[in-house]
Parts: sequence; C-alpha cells; structure tokens
Amino acid sequence: QVQLVESGGGLVQSGGSLRLSCAASGTISRLNTMGWYRQAPGKQRELVAKITSAGSTNYVDSVKGRITITRDNAKNNVYLQMNSLKPEDTAVYYCNAVQRLINDWGQGIQVTVSS
Repeated sequence: QVQLVESGGGLVQSGGSLRLSCAASGTISRLNTMGWYRQAPGKQRELVAKITSAGSTNYVDSVKGRITITRDNAKNNVYLQMNSLKPEDTAVYYCNAVQRLINDWGQGIQVTVSS
C-alpha cells in the first residue's frame, strides 16, 4: 500500500500562486500515473492533472496554461504549480497514485482562492 501526504495548500487571493506537493511512501515498486484531483463543495471529484512515469501529462481544460504538474521519480513525489488562481479553483485537492492498477489517495488539502 502507498501512503500519500499532501502539503502546500492554503488561502490565496485571485491571481495568486500556490505549489502543492505530494510525497509517496510505503511499499513502492513502481508508481505509474500520479495525479491531482479536486472536489469543490457540492460537486463531484474531478481530475485536475496527471502525469505518467515517462512524463506525459494530461490536464482538464479549465486549468490549461495556468497549472503545471511535475514529478520526481527518484523521490516518488508529485507537484502541482498553480498560477493565476481563480475563485473557481477553490476545492479540496487530492493526490492520487496508481501502482499495479491500484489507486491510492491522499487525505486531501484545502485550497481557497478569494476574489
């Protein structure tokens, strides 16, 4: 099982930036896709961005050009650099990792963007 711990969330004004980090630990042989999801109040959890072990990325349309996902395979970490934040980015952000077809999730971290 993989444990995921997120950090870097908080309160920021509209137009500001935040960088989320996620550290994976536990029984790790090879993490395949790592990613970030978010869930706003009253809404379903949605994919924000994901990245494969080879570095291929995928983003939801609403964040393209503002948010960048990267990973450090040696440290089993994944990062989310968020710029030009908007109030609609407010949500709990969850780190996700896939290993051998098993999904693991972090506890989630709050990101609040004030207008």
